[in-house]
Amino acid sequence: MIVSEALSLVRRQGAGLLRSAIAGDQALETADLANPDDFGLFGPASSAWRVHGNAAMLIGGLRALLLQTLHPLAMAGVADHSDYRHDPRGRLHRTGRFVGATTYGTTRAATIEIERVKRVHERVVGHAPDGRPYAANDPHLMLWVHVTEVDSFLTAFERYGHGRLTDAEKDRYVAEMAEVARRLGTDTPPTNRRGLDDTLERFRSECAYTDQAKETVRFLLVPPVPLVTMGGYGVIAAAAVADLPGWARSMLRLPLLPGTDTMAIRPAAIALTRTVGWFMSYRRWEQEDRLLTG
Repeated sequence: MIVSEALSLVRRQGAGLLRSAIAGDQALETADLANPDDFGLFGPASSAWRVHGNAAMLIGGLRALLLQTLHPLAMAGVADHSDYRHDPRGRLHRTGRFVGATTYGTTRAATIEIERVKRVHERVVGHAPDGRPYAANDPHLMLWVHVTEVDSFLTAFERYGHGRLTDAEKDRYVAEMAEVARRLGTDTPPTNRRGLDDTLERFRSECAYTDQAKETVRFLLVPPVPLVTMGGYGVIAAAAVADLPGWARSMLRLPLLPGTDTMAIRPAAIALTRTVGWFMSYRRWEQEDRLLTG
């Protein structure tokens, strides 16, 4: 009994620390979370709840950021307007709030967060180093960001998530994420896994490894994180690189030695996501219990 209570305490405290690390002061209030009267955009039976509630999202998120650096116009917008170098935790917290609100929030909370992002995008305009204009609310650039995120989250879940998705569940996840993309202003987002793969492939001809991308990739792989978290972040970074499409890893000049993925990276990443997931599931149980009891 004492051991059980001690484990429960450790789990509860660990869950709180994780929530603070990912969302910080941007975490949703209880009143903004989905409830029996408003399940939000998707609801507890959705693929989105399952995928986004898994610790593999940590790997998927970094994979998406690495991929996104390869589009020169999207990268220029980040380089010119983002404060990720000086406030990486703030950037993480805002991203965590957006994913949390659009996935687990009420319809109102999701809508408010989407409108906030659209307002921010209105200010993100300029010219890339090659002279081409960019705008964050350009539907084509938003489509690039969207497909890299959806592909990365789904890929990470398939490799490190607990349990597997059927082909129908994968298609449903892509279709669910398309709803968020449309609300942001993205043109014709893919609605199934095949469409997602095809859309990502079409963007390859627009990709390039620019100086801005090189600087950002260096920051993403070796960020100024506390010493105590360096080991865990190193595993996440290695897994994110290993999960990149071969063409993207080649463009980013991130070689993968034969055998290192299956023999070292993947086992370490699975162990990490299982451990983090053990803590994360405490929060998930709390929310599911609240939904059931009203």
